[in-house]
Amino acid sequence: MPGLSSAAGVVGFLSEPEPELQVFALQVLNEQIDSLWTEVAASVGDIEALYEDPSFPERELAALVAAKVYYNLQEYNESMTFALGAGKLFDLDHEGEFEDTIISKCVDAYIALSGSAPANSTNLPPPQLTTAFPSTANGASSISAGLASPTTPFSQSTLPSKSLLSRQDSSTAFDPSAQAGGDANLPSALPASIASQANIQKQLYAIVDELFERCFRGGSYRQVIGIAVEARRLDVLRRAISRASEDEKEQRKDEVGNLIRSQDLIEYVLEICMTVVQERGLRNELLRLVLDLLNDIPSPDYFSIAKCIVYLNEHTMASDMLVQLVKKGDPTSTAFSYQIAFDLYDNSTQEFLKKVREELPAMPEAETAQPANSAEEAPEPKESDQLLKELNDSAGVPASTLEDDHQKKEEALTPEAQKAFDSVREILSGTKTIELGLEFLFRSNRTDMAVLNKIRDSLEARNSIFHTAVTLATAFMHAGTTHDKFFRENLDWLAKAVNWSKFTATAALGVIHRGNLGQGLKLLDPYLPKEQIAGSNPSSAYSQGGSLYALGLIYANHETFALDVIREHFKKATEEVVQHGGALGLGVAGMATGDDSIYEDLKSVLYTDSALNGEAVGIAMGLIMLGTGNIKALEDMIQYAHDTQHEKIVRGLALGMALIMYGRQEGADELVNGLLDDPDPILRYGGIQTLSLAYCGTGSNKAVRKLLHVAVSDVSDDVRRIAVMSLGFILFRKPSNVPRMVELLSESYNPHVRYGAAMALGISCAGTGLDEAIDLLEPMIKDPTDFVRQGALIALSMIMVQQNEVMNPKVTTIRKTLMKAITDRHEDAMTKFGSAIALGIIDAGGRNCTISLQTQTGNLNMAGIVGMAVFTQYWYWFPLTHFLSLSFAPTAVVGLDQDLEIPSFKFHSATRPSLFDYPPEQEAKQEDAPEKVKTAVLSTTAQAKRRAQKKEKQQRRESMDIDQTPTTPKTSNLGEKMELDEPAGKEDNQEAEKPEGEKKLEGEVSSESAKKKMEKEKVGYQLENMSRVLPAQRKFISFPDGRYRPVKKPTGGVVLLTDTTPSEPKSLMELKAKKKVKPAATPATMQDRVVEALGQHMADRADRGESSGAAEAAGVLTAVDEDVEGGEEAEVPGEFEYFTDEEGGGDE
Repeated sequence: MPGLSSAAGVVGFLSEPEPELQVFALQVLNEQIDSLWTEVAASVGDIEALYEDPSFPERELAALVAAKVYYNLQEYNESMTFALGAGKLFDLDHEGEFEDTIISKCVDAYIALSGSAPANSTNLPPPQLTTAFPSTANGASSISAGLASPTTPFSQSTLPSKSLLSRQDSSTAFDPSAQAGGDANLPSALPASIASQANIQKQLYAIVDELFERCFRGGSYRQVIGIAVEARRLDVLRRAISRASEDEKEQRKDEVGNLIRSQDLIEYVLEICMTVVQERGLRNELLRLVLDLLNDIPSPDYFSIAKCIVYLNEHTMASDMLVQLVKKGDPTSTAFSYQIAFDLYDNSTQEFLKKVREELPAMPEAETAQPANSAEEAPEPKESDQLLKELNDSAGVPASTLEDDHQKKEEALTPEAQKAFDSVREILSGTKTIELGLEFLFRSNRTDMAVLNKIRDSLEARNSIFHTAVTLATAFMHAGTTHDKFFRENLDWLAKAVNWSKFTATAALGVIHRGNLGQGLKLLDPYLPKEQIAGSNPSSAYSQGGSLYALGLIYANHETFALDVIREHFKKATEEVVQHGGALGLGVAGMATGDDSIYEDLKSVLYTDSALNGEAVGIAMGLIMLGTGNIKALEDMIQYAHDTQHEKIVRGLALGMALIMYGRQEGADELVNGLLDDPDPILRYGGIQTLSLAYCGTGSNKAVRKLLHVAVSDVSDDVRRIAVMSLGFILFRKPSNVPRMVELLSESYNPHVRYGAAMALGISCAGTGLDEAIDLLEPMIKDPTDFVRQGALIALSMIMVQQNEVMNPKVTTIRKTLMKAITDRHEDAMTKFGSAIALGIIDAGGRNCTISLQTQTGNLNMAGIVGMAVFTQYWYWFPLTHFLSLSFAPTAVVGLDQDLEIPSFKFHSATRPSLFDYPPEQEAKQEDAPEKVKTAVLSTTAQAKRRAQKKEKQQRRESMDIDQTPTTPKTSNLGEKMELDEPAGKEDNQEAEKPEGEKKLEGEVSSESAKKKMEKEKVGYQLENMSRVLPAQRKFISFPDGRYRPVKKPTGGVVLLTDTTPSEPKSLMELKAKKKVKPAATPATMQDRVVEALGQHMADRADRGESSGAAEAAGVLTAVDEDVEGGEEAEVPGEFEYFTDEEGGGDE
């Protein structure tokens, strides 16, 4: 039929009484609606009437024409409604813009309709806090209180979510964005016609199901999974994975790997859960589904199962899986169990690991013969146990199955199985991982002592802030290496530490010896508090408190006897400084244990209302209850924060509450609302910290919007600063997004906002060398405000850690900038302090550590995140800077065989050696150090020297016995030295006078030469076991050695290997850091400990031939400060004469 130029005649047929004419008109319009819709739009009401007439024979055709008319009118919701009414006439297989648009709208409506279903029992609102917080929707108890709030209620901002995965829970008041349903103005709203008509909904589900079938036939399973996840349709998700498995079986029946595609889809779902889904309840449901699917596979991916188990906090499942693998008995299964145990330790809390260890089967003899393990008794029920019980109940796990599993564990074990279980317990305790990390850092230490000496010489030690800066740089550079030689060689410098500088210096030993489990207590014994013995010299309270802090850092996140030792000293301590250090040590060593008794000890000290102790105790309470969401603890801390008058106590409690809500996400919303609406800026500061730790690493849209809102609206500079800084915690898994987000904030008029932007870049982009972040930070180095320059330098060092010239050509320039800030006499003290810390961070752990806020397997690094969060509080209290060492992660690949021994073998790196090599050490220049002024020589002295030399020459000529090798007199020796020194000084001055352009040109030339050198190198080289492997290098690592094969794809850290030829002799690597020492047991009394420490100290000196830095420093740091006011500070200027106006005015 030829195309019509006008639809007037055809549209007239719609008003005819004969149905045949009406049907004919609809058929003609349906074929040519794209060109005639402008004329038909006026008669769309007649077409709708035909569709609504039940006696009309072609109702579906009328609906299809109406749908096309509304489509051209861009009324897509109405178009979708009539398209659904068209039934089979709406052809999904027909390709066109109309069909594609309607399908897209159907999918959106399907997601909205499924998402509006009532939530199940696993997504219940969190328990309510019994506090004085306001309880209205906006967090204000009244309208006046809401208007008086220092921040505008965020509920006034009704921005729709960009993704349905970030829909808000209506049960919370955190970010009540509009829900998808009922409001047609929202892009994701559900049309009212679909919501009210059951037949339309049925047709919608039919079309979406047909769409799913088309995807299944085409192998597009991921599209179905994506829609199912957004729609919360777990049944569709399960059907998609099952269908993929069935299709794969039919296609590859005779191949072994017939379930590869389904496993890939499960990994895809797991990745979505960890990176895309932002709601904790939905994530838990998806992870439980993934667990069920993995358990149905004959040969499941145990490492994916372990990842799900850790996130769901299912310790019983973890122990069952380990028991199942160990009881198989074959070497491969045993290696799998060891690797899973290592992964569990890296990703779990101490409380979780303790429960797993207790549920592993053990021989009765072992239980009675080892009293050391008896301390690990069954923990009391806690708040987290109630949440776990609810999850178990919702999953339908009957109690009888748990009892049956327990009976199975009690079965008789073979000696091989018992040995394997003992090894698993050792791994789960963390001893093996810490020991291997210590060994790697000890043997691979590449600390550049020239840099450290330059920092020491450039900063005046009599100034407390500079002494602390050198101490912190030393601690970071030697973190975990056990090399404390710098303290031994600089006792005079160390002796200048007084008061809190002495506290920080003693605590630095804990950073240097972190992980030295065998000798940690021995090393710190001279510093620890002791009972006063008659005739003995009292030790400094600052070194005693610092030693308790150091002991906690050595045994950080490792619940051992050290926790009891610190607790004993903490309870006996009467001095505030000792209690301060003891509280920090307790918090670090007992991190996430949830121990109520330790919490009560800390609370009793808190109630003494001491400002000095209160800050440390508040932080320690949060560390002990880390991530538990303990309601009782929160109520106690909130109440006392409102009662006390000390800002330091309020600040410590605010951070403690944030730590308790670590990783709780929606569960922390009520606490966040209450804190952010508090008139006290310190509590609002704590509210932002709570938000950042609750949603850390999630990339949550609502958390980011809240932080940005507070960053530009709060009246407190401190709150605005922490709000911008917290963006780094939320988005550290997507570092490339942060520079674009803080670009404008980095140019803010407010220096606190600029500082927060710099630290946000450093936290999120740590270790990445991201060019966009460096481009933003480089101008901030010249910021007019000193603390902004400080933050920019620290952030640059975080980003540039373990970077060399080949990876990032700017690293040399940045290192020179850091050194220049140290040596510049006109630079502010705060900037010099930041430069010293930055030089320690950029060479952290002997250049073998990076800053990592996530583990090797992609989970959150709890200790690293907590360490970074507390480190940012150095703004208020310098000793908290040591917490950054918890974020240092050794970058090594350590291969272990089935016997947990370190075989000597090589693996391959498919890169050029210089690409990931260590940065070159700085050349030591003696002339750069401050030199003494040249002594003036009098003319009479010069004449006397010349006469003496002339007389000596004359005597030589007259003498017949000439010595062929005459001895040079001292005077000439001095003269030669002075002649040699002067040209060097001139060259140095000439180099210093070079313009910046020439210096930049030299840097570019050096980077170009490094690139040319790399191009000449051969691609691919061999690495020894326990070698340094950077995160960016892991994808190039392979194991071509025919004997040892990894049980999983290497992700760094400890990798279990299977020995393909176990009968052949193997070569093992010798542990250099491990020394055979007597285990450090806790003596009965303090006096016994003193005697024992003296004997062990003398034995150590005899074994090593020299004393350690810690032992040498003990005599300096433990000394009691005397005449601190006048003796240790800078010298008082000499007296000078002055004249008053009356005395001196008339003489001039």
